[in-house]
Amino acid sequence: MYLLLKLVHVIAVVAFLGNITTGLFWHAHAARTRDPKLLAHTMDGIIRSDRLFTIPGVIGILIGGFAAADYGSLPILRTGWILWTLVVFSVSGLIFMLRLVPLQRQLRALAEAGAQSGAFEYAGYHALAVRWEVWGAIALLTPVAGLVLMVLKPHL
Repeated sequence: MYLLLKLVHVIAVVAFLGNITTGLFWHAHAARTRDPKLLAHTMDGIIRSDRLFTIPGVIGILIGGFAAADYGSLPILRTGWILWTLVVFSVSGLIFMLRLVPLQRQLRALAEAGAQSGAFEYAGYHALAVRWEVWGAIALLTPVAGLVLMVLKPHL
């Protein structure tokens, strides 16, 4: 049972990290075109993929991880690599909710407005996109640090 729970946890991690990574990639790819219609479509896809992969990934990570730790008799708050992974995972979640989600909505709205009006002000969009990319990179690197902790299991 422990290995099955661990498998659920790992599959959720792959979906979670993969979606964050590809979201950053596809936005950078679309931004090179400076096409507001394509950018709006891309941001809409990123927002949708968060609902389909990132959020369920978080749920799978937490359920699979806590259940595996419980089944494996690992004390969650007294096992350093688990505790610190929860800390960096929480930081990533806060960044997602407080920074990324609002920026994603703003980027989509700016691109949609530019596509509809025909007057897309790319410089303003780009300035906002740089903030989204920086916060997105932090939201990606923090759970990657957690992944490193989970695999290496250092004595903390």
